[in-house]
Amino acid sequence: MGIGVSNWRLANAVSRLGQLGVVSGTVIDTVFVRRLQDGDPGGHVRRALAHFPIPGVADELLRRYFREGGRDKDEPYHLLPMYKQVVSAARQRVTVAAAFVETWLAREGHEHAVGVNLLTKVQMPNLPTLYGAMLAGVATVIMGAGIPREIPGALDALAEHGVATLRFDVEGARDDNALLRFDPADLWPDRALPSTPLLRPAFYPVVSAVSLAATLARKSNGRVDGFVVEGPTAGGHNAPPRGTLTLDDRGQPVYGERDMVDLARMAELGLPFWVAGGAGTPEGLRAAEEAGAAGVQVGTLFAYCEESGLAPELRQTVLEGVRCGTVSVHTDPRASPTGYPFKVVQITSNIGGSPVASPLHGSRERLCDLGYLREAIRLDDGRLVYRCAAEPVDAYVKKGGTVEATVGRQCLCNGLLADVGLGQRRETGVEPPLVTSGDDLASVGLLSRNGPYSAADVVAWLVGSDRRAQVV
Repeated sequence: MGIGVSNWRLANAVSRLGQLGVVSGTVIDTVFVRRLQDGDPGGHVRRALAHFPIPGVADELLRRYFREGGRDKDEPYHLLPMYKQVVSAARQRVTVAAAFVETWLAREGHEHAVGVNLLTKVQMPNLPTLYGAMLAGVATVIMGAGIPREIPGALDALAEHGVATLRFDVEGARDDNALLRFDPADLWPDRALPSTPLLRPAFYPVVSAVSLAATLARKSNGRVDGFVVEGPTAGGHNAPPRGTLTLDDRGQPVYGERDMVDLARMAELGLPFWVAGGAGTPEGLRAAEEAGAAGVQVGTLFAYCEESGLAPELRQTVLEGVRCGTVSVHTDPRASPTGYPFKVVQITSNIGGSPVASPLHGSRERLCDLGYLREAIRLDDGRLVYRCAAEPVDAYVKKGGTVEATVGRQCLCNGLLADVGLGQRRETGVEPPLVTSGDDLASVGLLSRNGPYSAADVVAWLVGSDRRAQVV
């Protein structure tokens, strides 16, 4: 659901209902410092920070980022240093604390499990994000957008407060020995680590093929506990179609039988799995369970419920558009700098007879000041540089990229932060939102036909009287 949409409020509400509430860990450090700069309405971040176990860190972060009463309306957010292969311990502490806060708040007031979702593709912050979530007792880790073979071993190491490493993807590297390294001891005073191990969370990679699931089950460097099986109708990033890319008359990738996962073969792997993408209906849940699934993962319905992190005015705009039939979802093969197809919500006409300037997408100055989707490139002269296909074209080309690779790319980092009311202030105004969603807006229209709906309404509609069903 992007950045901050599946936030602690939503995860807390879903977990209280006996399902698995999941927080988004993607870009959580920037979400965290922007909430503090906005004055931490309700005091929730500060309440959670009071429980952060590493001495001195909470006070340090509050001194640096908290603004009593919030920043001025026209004042831009203070930016964190962009991630690189190696960053300072201070930079790591921000990420660890941010993941702790989000997970702690999601777990507050109940005893049910809470999960965290991360993108394998966003490599550099993942290890400190995992450690922070584990410090707060996260029970499940879900990771897609890549092949996370090394995450199980990293979870094993972090549970013992040990050094965790991941192979660092560097384009043009002369060897494959580049690593991302995270040592929790660097964050603790005098490197005095706790003696009590952390809970090692269950690990569910997101897969779009049985072959990938089988490979991860056999060849990961630790225990894989299950899978989320995602189809091409799911929101956010989608796996590209297999075979030659074909576009429909709207310019969307065409998916076929080869892109459908054989759930009977998934069941033969002997590990639990949840079906995602087009399964968020009572019929979809029943069909998944009949095929051997443990349940379904639901994004779109929860994204537009009252507890989600979407800015209220943005949520209302989309819901009105759904009811009027003026909102659609476009699978854009070019929007994401990652090269994966990415679903974008579009308003296609007027709402209620009045012209609407769609806030869901728009032109913006090409600028990369967050850098979470940057890729590491080893140039011919040996220098390591970082580039993003959505950054200024000249800068991208100077780092060895091509002009063709920049065409149609959009800054997901800034656009998705704007979705949750945390858009950066520019000289030309506030960053425009870029909303992602799954294809199933019909179910959103059904639940919202009488006005706003809650997470409890979603769960009740999906499971009915069958409280054994599992929804993630």
